[in-house]
Amino acid sequence: MAAHRKPPQRPLGPTARTAATLALAGAATAAGFDGTGHAEPQLTPAQVKAEMDTLYREAEVATEKYDGAKEKADTAGRRLSALQDETARRQEKLNSARDALGTIAAAQYRDGGIDPAWQLALSSDPDHYLAGAALAERAGDRQAAAVSGVRQQLREIERLRGAARIELRSLRSRQAELKRQKKTVTGKLDEARRLLSRLTPRQRTEVTGADGTGGRASRSAVDPREPLEPAGSAAAPTARAAAAVSYAYAKLGSPYVWGATGPNAFDCSGLAQAAYRSAGISLPRTTYAQINAGRRVSRSELQPGDLVFFYSGISHVGIYVGDGRMIHAPNPSAPVRLAPIDEMPFAGATRVA
Repeated sequence: MAAHRKPPQRPLGPTARTAATLALAGAATAAGFDGTGHAEPQLTPAQVKAEMDTLYREAEVATEKYDGAKEKADTAGRRLSALQDETARRQEKLNSARDALGTIAAAQYRDGGIDPAWQLALSSDPDHYLAGAALAERAGDRQAAAVSGVRQQLREIERLRGAARIELRSLRSRQAELKRQKKTVTGKLDEARRLLSRLTPRQRTEVTGADGTGGRASRSAVDPREPLEPAGSAAAPTARAAAAVSYAYAKLGSPYVWGATGPNAFDCSGLAQAAYRSAGISLPRTTYAQINAGRRVSRSELQPGDLVFFYSGISHVGIYVGDGRMIHAPNPSAPVRLAPIDEMPFAGATRVA
């Protein structure tokens, strides 16, 4: 039996251990060629810019949807709050009416138990009793009206509570939509930042522009006390349009922040809304609604102050300032800046002032 025993294994020596390590390393390298260990391909600055532009456009579409959902959620929240306040006021009024009915009922309980005919027969002053009975009858009519009023108030409160429940469901739906769109936006922007981080500083400058504005004018490049409107540019046709254009010039160099409406950061529709708010005109929150907020004008009819829109989905807006240029909030890689309107696919324009 002893002859069939396995000989004891000797520990690996240094040479054997080295060989085993190299073999494992070779196996790991081979596994890498199966696709699990590949390094990301190095993209050129032009390829990065193209991918980033696509991601920014997709993020902007989601941003406009987020802005629209937020506007609707805010409206639903205000309606819900108003319904809750009105319900509380009606409940307080109902409580007072119930207290009054309770007082009447208690008094009737104390005075009840004697048939009115016996009260008349036993009264020492029948005329006085009959006068009192007529008064009591009128009081009974008022009591019946009070009971009817309480019932009506109960129905109204239940109606308000039903409306509040519907509004609450609407609010929760809007909040869920906000969450979805926020996730989409942040995912697209994170991917764009990741692409940009793979470039060298010089390549990032090539993609975003030397001063972060693509070589175009920004407030940070000039004395902020000086007007920035270029000499010889067309004048805005109305005082309100001029005020909106002036506001936009004053915000050159401000950062792009998705969902922001100023005063220190903006997204594209937020800048348009803030500029016209400063001129006393209330614009809708999203590009989809802003394009219908005024009178449509053709590209050949553009005047300073007109809102210019881009892409087939109407997902970007700028404020036309004349000479074929606009001021807009491009994306997180660039601040509010001047740009030619032909740098993006033109979709339409509207005049709101």
